[in-house]
Amino acid sequence: MSVLSSLAKPPFNLDAEAIVWVEGLLARLSLDEKLQQLFVHLTIGDEPGPIEHLMARKPGGIHRFFGNRIEEAWQGTRRALELETVPLLITGDLEAGGHGPYSMSRMPNQLSTAAADDLELSDRLVRALAREGRALGFNWSFTPVVDVSRNIHSAIVGTRSYGSNIETIIAQAVTHIRALQESGIAATAKHWPGEGFDPRDQHLVTTINPLSTSEWDDTFGRIYRAAFDAGVMTVMSAHIALPSWAEKLGVPDSVERYAPASQSAALNFGLMRDELGFNGLIVSDATEMAGLGSWTDRATAVPRVIASGCDVFLFSKDVDADLALMKQGMRQGVLTEQRVEDAVTRVLGLKAALGLHRKSRDERLPALDTVRTRVDTDEHRETARAVSAKAITLVKDTTGTLPLTVERHRRIVIISSGTREHPISGPPKQLDGLIDGLKTSGFDVRHFDPAQPPAPDNADLVLHVLAVESALTLSRIFIDWNRDHGGFPHSLDRYWHEIPTVMVSFGHPYHLFDAPRVPTYINAYTTIDAAQEAVVRKLTGAEPFSGVSPVDAFCGLPDARY
Repeated sequence: MSVLSSLAKPPFNLDAEAIVWVEGLLARLSLDEKLQQLFVHLTIGDEPGPIEHLMARKPGGIHRFFGNRIEEAWQGTRRALELETVPLLITGDLEAGGHGPYSMSRMPNQLSTAAADDLELSDRLVRALAREGRALGFNWSFTPVVDVSRNIHSAIVGTRSYGSNIETIIAQAVTHIRALQESGIAATAKHWPGEGFDPRDQHLVTTINPLSTSEWDDTFGRIYRAAFDAGVMTVMSAHIALPSWAEKLGVPDSVERYAPASQSAALNFGLMRDELGFNGLIVSDATEMAGLGSWTDRATAVPRVIASGCDVFLFSKDVDADLALMKQGMRQGVLTEQRVEDAVTRVLGLKAALGLHRKSRDERLPALDTVRTRVDTDEHRETARAVSAKAITLVKDTTGTLPLTVERHRRIVIISSGTREHPISGPPKQLDGLIDGLKTSGFDVRHFDPAQPPAPDNADLVLHVLAVESALTLSRIFIDWNRDHGGFPHSLDRYWHEIPTVMVSFGHPYHLFDAPRVPTYINAYTTIDAAQEAVVRKLTGAEPFSGVSPVDAFCGLPDARY
């Protein structure tokens, strides 16, 4: 079956009119124009100059990292649409959590959603994200993350995942895919062939999925089959190797068995398309990442991304240089004209499946006044509050410290080094929601001072606050006792034998690995204000804890339970 005729089948489901549009456009595009359709370029911020520079290349799409003013975000996307010659894919990462743009509602991340354990709430949250995303011009989201959080030392998976339980991941991912695509935004299952067992970050190094073929079938195989059955339109092929399946598919015993999926025809064609039957579009993960750059040189990597089965090439440091390398790959026979034709057919098929060929510019990006009525609404904020509150998980309270009362715990010392930011995030996140909430409840709150450390005569409670969500290039997330306690020798002090102590994580859920003996531990999963405010209510007994841990928060340590 030709790729063009396959567009009538799921997940594209194109009618005859749409297929005629794809076929006609393919016939009119020059080879250069077809090659440009393979590229989705990165835009950071909303300045018109860089956007105009990229749009002059006539790309297949652009990825939007907004600034923090809704007006400027809208104007940047509007300018791109004004310059398009072929309907434009506008992509984004609608993962939510503490790293979303401030021009959109502050929504809890995927791990929060899993901990809330309420698929109706999950559906509401994704539809809220989709409504805001559509209002701001997005038609393709690189979500959901379907990685499995099995390695507690992974700083890139953790809060971006739905946890470690395969059934939970499938249920949440299918809910996300259906809610997003029913709202008119293409979903993406990522990161193929599966992250979460290697502690390293593919942004920094090619990572390896170590599972045997049978283990992979029982985990990621089940997850991706469920996503395909749910009609997910795209898959992101990442800089992650899967040597067991590469071997089974005939890759000889060599370093090529450890090639990242973005460079592996065996994993994209052999496993994803032939073995699992995926008929949608494959997009590479960001090609600027060191998971690709540390594997091979740019001249080899660029044409091989498409030759190995990806239909879309994601991001370029130098867009003209990468186009030249793609052409060089064709001249050298690495990339064939038929492979380019097939990839472009799927790109145009996705655009047609989203109805971009029929929609006016105003339908794809409403007027600014309309956008303001759809973004950061009371309804969406209430959804964020509901998910955040339901997600918060009391992992243990071995000393019966909770609930906190002014009579027993009035003087609170907070030990925290604050939040750590996503490299492309908005204004710094603060812990004001937590601190102000405690003060409003009548507690005296002060920050840790190594010159006056907590002691029974000056403190009634020590509150450790950790606030680092999973994000690229962090490499490791851990309790930095030296930083939190003001250096040596206070880094050696643990106060919980003399003073009631509570530890709350607004992010990474595995801090009991570094503090197994802390008596009271809570996972709140995300730094957003709704989660901070809910934690205050839980701490003081105004609301019960209801979160269901989507991971082993005890980190496999038997003593951490006590």
